[in-house]
Amino acid sequence: MKRVKCPKCDNYITFDETKYTEGQSLVFQCPQCNRQFGIRIGVSTLHKTHKEERLEAAKAAAKAAASKSPEETITPPQEGAYGGGLSSYGSIIVVENVFHYRQVLPLQLGDNVIGRYVRGTNINTPIETVDPSVDTTHCVINVSLSPHQKSSPPRGELERGLIYTLRDGPSGTGTFVGNTILRDQDRLRIEDGTIITIGATTLILQAGDAPEEETTAAPKRPRRRG
Repeated sequence: MKRVKCPKCDNYITFDETKYTEGQSLVFQCPQCNRQFGIRIGVSTLHKTHKEERLEAAKAAAKAAASKSPEETITPPQEGAYGGGLSSYGSIIVVENVFHYRQVLPLQLGDNVIGRYVRGTNINTPIETVDPSVDTTHCVINVSLSPHQKSSPPRGELERGLIYTLRDGPSGTGTFVGNTILRDQDRLRIEDGTIITIGATTLILQAGDAPEEETTAAPKRPRRRG
């Protein structure tokens, strides 16, 4: 998959370049500003997708690490179980449809604002799609760390887990979990495998694990003497 950039609004349009031969001319109409423009395969500049750019960055990091001495070696980011997810806090899988290719978007602690990528929109979890029913700030997944009691821990020892809370943007077409639409005031706890629908786009939550440095047991308070 490759991307071309609209010369008027800088919106990216994704297409499968393997279906065309070198030298073939294509005409696109930007869904954002309706500008028509043409390209020629093998001549015009094509851009890689965000997923390809992230994977290339991971490979470059691994190559750089391999050239270092053992004490200098750093561990490059790893792909998640679904491919492309580089975050220990989990990922959102964007299911492929007629508007976009399959994508995996890493999550981070705090608010992850999900919406359609448009130039100038400042969101941290953009989807490359031309789905007109997905708003630029459609919904938010908040990732937080919450201590919870182990099944049979030493007294006072806690472990941390990840909590995922979904809310609507608010959006024009709504955010659905199953057949239930979220109201503006709703804050819904979701878990691994939860299916979310925004517009004509389906998302699946891939839960992660809290990093080890953040899963250490809570320290015990020293007892007062006397």
